[in-house]
Amino acid sequence: MRRVRQRKKSKGYILNKGLIIVFTGDGKGKTSAALGVALRAAGHKMYVSIVQFVKGAKPTGEARASERLSPELEFASLGSGFVNCCGDTKPLSEHKRSAAQALNLARQRILSGSWDIVVLDEINTAVALGLIDVKDVLDLLAKKPPKLHVILTGRSARPEVIEAADLVTEMHNIKHPYDRGIPAQKGIDY
Repeated sequence: MRRVRQRKKSKGYILNKGLIIVFTGDGKGKTSAALGVALRAAGHKMYVSIVQFVKGAKPTGEARASERLSPELEFASLGSGFVNCCGDTKPLSEHKRSAAQALNLARQRILSGSWDIVVLDEINTAVALGLIDVKDVLDLLAKKPPKLHVILTGRSARPEVIEAADLVTEMHNIKHPYDRGIPAQKGIDY
C-alpha cells in the first residue's frame, strides 16, 4: 500500500486541491499530455496510476517506461484494441467487457487513497463508443478524494465531463502524417 502524505494548508488559496483534467479533441497529443504530467509527477516522487481504456496490449514506450519508473508510475492497459478500426474484428461485447474491467480498476485506484494522480487514458473515447456509460464516469469523479488529481483523455469528451472538470484542453488537428500515409512512429505515437 502506498503511503498517503499529509499536505500543508495555506491562507488565501487552496493548496494541493485535486484537479479533474480533460485532454480531448481530434488532434494528436492527448495521451502524450497526460504522460507528460505523469512524468513530471513521478519526478516529484508522486504516485501515478495510468489505466488505459480502448488501446490494446501492444507493447508501447509508455508501458516500458512505467516499469523503469516504478513504484511511482504504474501502467495498466486493459483495452481490447481500437474499436472498428485498424483491422479490428472483435465483437463489441468483448470491447465492452474490457472497458468494464478498466473502469473497475480505475474505481479501485481512485478510491484507494494510495495515489496522487490517476490517468484514465481514452476513457472519453470509451464513453463516445458506448463501451461505458458517462453516468458511471461522473459518479466516479464525484467520489474522488479531495486531493487526488484525475486526468481523462480521449476524443469527444461529453459536455457533462467537461462541466465537471477544472481544466480542459482541446487538441485540434491541423496536419497529421497519417493523412499522408505515414504510419504511427515508435517513440512518437506508441
